[in-house]
Amino acid sequence: MSESGIHDACVVGIDAGGTRTRVRLADAATGRTVGEGAGGPGNALSVPERALVRHLTEALRGARAHEAPVAAVVAGFAGGGPGGGREKALASLRAALAEVGASPARVEVLGDAEVAFAAGPGTPADGLVLIAGTGATGARVERRRTVRAVDGDGWLLGDAGSGFWLGREALRAVLCALDGRGPATALAGPVEALCGGLGKERVVRYAYGAPPVRLADLSPLVVAAAGAGDEVAAGLLDRAAAELASTVRALSPRPGEPLVVTGGLLAPDGPLLSRLSARVAELGLAPAAVPDGLGGAVSLARLPR
Repeated sequence: MSESGIHDACVVGIDAGGTRTRVRLADAATGRTVGEGAGGPGNALSVPERALVRHLTEALRGARAHEAPVAAVVAGFAGGGPGGGREKALASLRAALAEVGASPARVEVLGDAEVAFAAGPGTPADGLVLIAGTGATGARVERRRTVRAVDGDGWLLGDAGSGFWLGREALRAVLCALDGRGPATALAGPVEALCGGLGKERVVRYAYGAPPVRLADLSPLVVAAAGAGDEVAAGLLDRAAAELASTVRALSPRPGEPLVVTGGLLAPDGPLLSRLSARVAELGLAPAAVPDGLGGAVSLARLPR
């Protein structure tokens, strides 16, 4: 052990998501966390390469990766799966590692679903994973690699049941209440505060006035309104859970196989976890909720190759 408290051999795990990038530096022998850092969004498809390098570098420095001999790096990127932005993610990661002076013998880029699945109990190799945060995606994993993916198609075409989906549906519910197409909802109050007024024009202008992913920020408002007894908000949570259960069904689940779930909506104590659990119980599945994919990335980096 060095004077700085960093073991002579370390590994780095990275979970680069749509909202932020997290890095964990860990002792290669024991898995003990040595340092953690965070940076900006890490979606390999939507974040420009220069920004992606900057966010990765910031997170690596925060984890003190520049202070340790790093043997292996495993990174899971949103948008970094097969057919996605894996090449861009790998190039950006190598550039960031060079920025901090790290030269590991092994650098591996995976999709966020693969590291999330590996964060499950016992670092499973085969089964199902479901992520619902800003976006939403599901995957079947075999031998630690995605063999089939469902959804994850982004805000315009998919991400059903995600934070973005909930935020968009909240605004739709308020608009429907305003023009008589739907029932009144307690969501009108917080939406009025966000939009600076409750006219249809103000709500529409708010929705279109920034990148669409911003609508994910409204999902906590839906959770709060449902908790206060608003039937419209509770209905939105039910619909989101149903969409996510549909994603699981599309993966042809087998009763009893592992189902790892994560993301802001499905992590331990996540607002959709109990609703989803009830639905997938009918399929013979019991979700194992994990905080994120960071622990999975570290576990994979520690596996011998």
